[in-house]
Amino acid sequence: MAEVAAEYAQVQVTVLAHKLELAKVQDMKTMVGKRSTGLKASSIPRDRLKESAFAPHRPKDEFSVRTFCDSFGVTQDAFTRLTGFSPRAVAHWASGRTPSGSAQKRLTELTRLFDVLSDLVEAKALGEWLKRPNPAFDGSTPLQVMERGETDRIWRMVWELQTGNTG
Repeated sequence: MAEVAAEYAQVQVTVLAHKLELAKVQDMKTMVGKRSTGLKASSIPRDRLKESAFAPHRPKDEFSVRTFCDSFGVTQDAFTRLTGFSPRAVAHWASGRTPSGSAQKRLTELTRLFDVLSDLVEAKALGEWLKRPNPAFDGSTPLQVMERGETDRIWRMVWELQTGNTG
């Protein structure tokens, strides 16, 4: 069963990378004056993009490391790397302690990103997606991109996929 799940996650990762590449090709065709098909990669209608981007998510006292990891197929080690917090702090939160205000803000931002990513890829496949090199990030894994503090590149990819705009 785990092998099937891993294979499915790999297929989802490949599909996501191909959608981004297709969107870039479509943009290039448009730039050289060829006919564009207007590829739309998102299941979210355009009129709801702003609504989904600014929608309130979880209230601050409801964050749970275990729920996050279970929901998105992320290991606690990967979660620690995503957040940039110490393994000790993450272990405390996993045991039920409440993160500080500034930590809570960062965790809310991470949750919002993963909520939007789960609109594009099966939520449970995101943990596997984080570990796979991605051509959209010059061969880096999304986890490496986020560890370097370049989360804006992930948001940019999401925006490109949702709107069909590349460039």
